[in-house]
Amino acid sequence: MPALVNQPIPARADMVIAGTGFAATFFLFRILQNAPANMRIVVLERGRLIEHSSRLARRGDKEFDPEQYFKRTGDPDKSWAFSLGFGGSSNCWWGTTPRMIPSDFELKTRYGHGADWPFSYDDLEPFYCEAEDLMQISGSAYPQAPRSRPYPLPPHGPTGADVILAKAWPGQHVPMPTARASRPTSTRGQCCSNGVCTLCPVDAKFTILNGMRDVYDDPRVSLFMETEVRRVETEGGRAHAFEWRTADGKLGSIAADHLVLATNAMFNADILMRSGDASPLTGKRLHEQVGITAQLYLDGVDCFQGSTAVTGMGLMLWDNDERRKDMAAVKFKTDNYGFMRPEPGRWRQVLPIRMVYEDLPQDRNRIIPATGDDERPTAEFVGRSAYTQRAIDRMADDIAKICAELPIEDIIYDPPAPSESHIQGTTVMGHDPADSVTDQDGLHHRWRDLRVLGSSLFPTGSPANPTLTLSAHALRAASRMEWT
Repeated sequence: MPALVNQPIPARADMVIAGTGFAATFFLFRILQNAPANMRIVVLERGRLIEHSSRLARRGDKEFDPEQYFKRTGDPDKSWAFSLGFGGSSNCWWGTTPRMIPSDFELKTRYGHGADWPFSYDDLEPFYCEAEDLMQISGSAYPQAPRSRPYPLPPHGPTGADVILAKAWPGQHVPMPTARASRPTSTRGQCCSNGVCTLCPVDAKFTILNGMRDVYDDPRVSLFMETEVRRVETEGGRAHAFEWRTADGKLGSIAADHLVLATNAMFNADILMRSGDASPLTGKRLHEQVGITAQLYLDGVDCFQGSTAVTGMGLMLWDNDERRKDMAAVKFKTDNYGFMRPEPGRWRQVLPIRMVYEDLPQDRNRIIPATGDDERPTAEFVGRSAYTQRAIDRMADDIAKICAELPIEDIIYDPPAPSESHIQGTTVMGHDPADSVTDQDGLHHRWRDLRVLGSSLFPTGSPANPTLTLSAHALRAASRMEWT
């Protein structure tokens, strides 16, 4: 993979892409399948490439602090997690890949809350399959997310508690789909189930580095590292170039017929606002799910026999029409790592679970663009929605109902996690420029030469982890691209 760090960035290309994470790479993958042989594509990556072996040697990215790159205000307990560098947050994600379910795309129509997405589950389903194939997802079909073809890898093995829950909730407690390989692939080892998935020691989890770095070997692609996109240059209602800055402070711009902004939801919005984007929702509706962990002490049931870090997924509070009319949907998941009981002979008689609540995007939660000498944007998060809080208030009752067949002795609750590492919203997609920033393919409503990709487009925050959906959407957007 050539990184042209010592070569001058050209003044013009046919397409320029900002970022090398999931959205950028899946989009580029499909573009290269359809683009002419003489197309010139430049990719600008703000960070640098760090090989997996180097990350292991230094036990992760200890020198990378995301809050070097943004400020935050509002709720002091709320933080936002991500990674910069080649491959983006594929270098630190956990690898959990459930699909959104059909009702998630129609939240307003079905339940009177939030907004509808500008396309349906059926529209995205073929691209879900493609993304799952590219990531080599381990899983098994479940009825809430109809499939046109099977998962590429079999599901991981369950824990003893998963077996009981699956029997109590047939078709509703299922194996968690995951990008952690259930058996070796051509580029990845089998998951070792040690629960340190942000940096997999055996490289079993899909990353851009181990799964799609060859996309950047295409002779039509020139990749420049340590080059930050700062602004979109516009003229006469058109976006025609990206302004860039290298790590050593050199400034320049590159023009193109097609500009693609695929950083993350924080920086997509910041770049647009600093470029003069006056769309009413640019920067607004910053959101992610709310995760709360609990430890269930069990009488005589051992856990931790599963073959990966997260083994089970419950949809009983997610695919639930009556519930969602009044309160947020919940993804119930069972973990296969972490806390054990401090009692001889009963070490494994505890089940770690996590309740993951959707949150309704709100205008008051937003990105404030960088100003003055401090070039960091500000993430302002005032608080979660009342819709979500009503569901959280029922958590104890919901766990008791879901886990009624488990011999529970006690439950220890953690406070809500400071972050789910899912930065969403801020450039939402839709049909109408009055209530969205882009169309369904990420094309900016006002600057039609500019495309925005990633979870910044999400109109709502389903309980599903966003990475699979944003990757499938990037494939779909590229497939629908018009070249004339």
